[in-house]
Amino acid sequence: MPLFEHRKDDHSPVEAPAIKASRGSNAAAGDIMNSVALHVESGVVLPREAYGPVSEVRAPDNLCNVPRTGLFVGRAAVLAQLDTAFATPGEVVVQAVHGLGGIGKSALAAYWATHHFSGNPRWWINADSRTAVDEGLASLARALQPALTEMPEALLVERALQWLAVRDDWLIVLDNVDHADHVQPLLSRAGKGRFLITTRRATGWHRTATPVPLDTLTPDEAIDLFTKISPGDGDGVLEVCTALGHLPLAVDQVAAYCAETGTTPRTYLEMLAASPKEMFADSAEGEGGERTIAQVWRITLDRLADTPHTIDILRILAWCAPENIPRALLGDIAPPPALNRAIGRLIAYSMITDTGNDTLAVHRLVQALARTADPTDPHRTPQAINAALLRATASLERAFPEQHDSPRVWPTCRVLLPHADELAQHASPDTDTVTTARLLSKAGRFLNSQGAITQATAHNHRALTAAIRIWGNEHRETLPFRNNLAADYQAAGDLARAIPLHERNFADLVLVLGEDHPTTLGSLNNLAGAYGMAGLLSEAAPRFERALAGFERVLGEDHPSTLTARHGLAHTYQRTGDLAQAVPLFEKILADSTRIQGEDHPTTLSSCHSLAASYEAAGDPIRAIPLFEAAVAGFVRLFGKDHPYTLSSRHSLATSHQVAGDPASAIPLFEDVLADSSRVLGEDHPDTLASRHSLAIAYLAAGDPARAITLFEDVLAESSRVRGEDHSATLTSRHNLAFAYLAAGDPDRAIHHFESALAARVRLFGEDDQRATLTRVQLDRARAAKGSQQ
Repeated sequence: MPLFEHRKDDHSPVEAPAIKASRGSNAAAGDIMNSVALHVESGVVLPREAYGPVSEVRAPDNLCNVPRTGLFVGRAAVLAQLDTAFATPGEVVVQAVHGLGGIGKSALAAYWATHHFSGNPRWWINADSRTAVDEGLASLARALQPALTEMPEALLVERALQWLAVRDDWLIVLDNVDHADHVQPLLSRAGKGRFLITTRRATGWHRTATPVPLDTLTPDEAIDLFTKISPGDGDGVLEVCTALGHLPLAVDQVAAYCAETGTTPRTYLEMLAASPKEMFADSAEGEGGERTIAQVWRITLDRLADTPHTIDILRILAWCAPENIPRALLGDIAPPPALNRAIGRLIAYSMITDTGNDTLAVHRLVQALARTADPTDPHRTPQAINAALLRATASLERAFPEQHDSPRVWPTCRVLLPHADELAQHASPDTDTVTTARLLSKAGRFLNSQGAITQATAHNHRALTAAIRIWGNEHRETLPFRNNLAADYQAAGDLARAIPLHERNFADLVLVLGEDHPTTLGSLNNLAGAYGMAGLLSEAAPRFERALAGFERVLGEDHPSTLTARHGLAHTYQRTGDLAQAVPLFEKILADSTRIQGEDHPTTLSSCHSLAASYEAAGDPIRAIPLFEAAVAGFVRLFGKDHPYTLSSRHSLATSHQVAGDPASAIPLFEDVLADSSRVLGEDHPDTLASRHSLAIAYLAAGDPARAITLFEDVLAESSRVRGEDHSATLTSRHNLAFAYLAAGDPDRAIHHFESALAARVRLFGEDDQRATLTRVQLDRARAAKGSQQ
């Protein structure tokens, strides 16, 4: 008996029992719907197409429900990768494009399906659940055979599966797959077609599909996308796209907002900084709130929330730099199994990336959202975000080494520094705690040791501000922070700020800790060094002697603090011209530092440099040059050629060649140092001015007064502006400029500058000052030269 009855007149269906499809081979009556046995149930009317051979069903021409792609930019490499993968003949090919929400997975899939696949059909299925997959397959069956529209969904699904199993020129896009198990039954039934999957999950595809990671747009692609949507004012587009981390959804959203509201990119940046919560949630008219940055990731966070610690981890990582985040910073959040499980879940959903070497990465816009409070979002309450800030600060402070001056810890400091910088940038100073102040102090001291003085000053100034707010100005806990800031000012040559801070700190330490406490002695040594830098050697020498005696008494002859004080005293002796005491003291310091701290320790290299300088001052450049070369080589190994310590030693090495009567060797060294110093320190930094001045002297000694005059003029102008007309260095530059004019045969200009220099020196130092006497002698020579010309 047949399963279906038909009228003889028009072959239309009549009422018949419902059918139920089951996987199996054939029904007893023969090959019905290929590999499906049909069982009769009740109450469904089915057309004859329901039992025709599925292998004979031909897809309508150009059957496609792929969403329109609209604007699409870039992605050439991934498109080519898909072209190659899907061109391979044989069994079913499955590619899983994965990445962060908003990265453009669906747009890429739609574009490839529309513009790169020529088969038929091209069918798009929302695949975020098994139910959705079944609905998509049922829709495909209806599109293949519209007459089956009223067939029960289960049968339509089976019909679509059978059709895919016997055809090979089709593409199914499974969009937004949340779990491989949701699509595995479909994949296992397919024949030789193509599946393109989009998913936020980066893992779990090894048995199912070939993973295809999708990254953000390149900077040029992001700019291209922005300007195509918002072709107006281009100023600031690069900065906006950078702030958005080149995330396609964000660039699209912001460009549409700017185009609709007439907001310029720079104005948008200001609005984003002032009101991030509102800007993350806003969209252009008609865009749909469900596609805003905040809402896209809210869906992911909802899915992750059932795994303990996942959202906590994301909020903590939000305060770090986007890349190279050590996993160790998360060590106290949970026991290792639970922590690994949470991190793995975040990686699986592309919210973070495992970058190898026990480090993680997070998209900067995910971070921005995760640290932006929104009382309407349970994942981003103000209390939760503040708690994450405190935990991130505590983890960084614990991890940041205390001994910043030891090369052994510098690799660790360099890894952690970007994260401390990022936290300082995004956390309001009003939220700074004791832990914040200590973290910024550690970072600032390390930066000072590496020659990054401007950045060090910013961190130490903020740390001191927090310390004063927490403890008060005179509290013993505040004093080290003040000392660090004074050291930054001193390193920058800003002695007008450094000396008062050192004086105040020393006086307070005497009251709080006593005169013989190592911290007090260290403050006295720092004050002596600042006086020495300012040229106040009569103030510096007795303080160095007092500090050295105290360190020897309290800490011993070989303590690093004792070596530092001894070095400062020897340097003062040298500057006062007392080489009989300076040279043997430097020789002892170098021997002791090499023995105690090793040849490549910064203190040892500084001692090597200083001993070389003392030999040069004693008129023995031949002994100085090898020591300067050794110091330069050591500083390059430790810091690189651009560090201020290295630049100083390179300058001194060039000077030694100059003093030794070898300008041919000195000039290229000076030129290199000047170029690097200008680039690294700035055109008006004291060290840059000194290098320019020395190069001018070398040109003059080489018989090239014209080039010397040009440099001396530059140095005089910059020194007058930066240091003042009466600074000793400014007067030296004026004297030497006059000498260069005299050498160039221009006594009139020479006389003018000699007279100006002489007047200032007499006014400042008196008629009998040695420098005034030298200028007076040269002035007489210039006047004589002018007379001979007449």
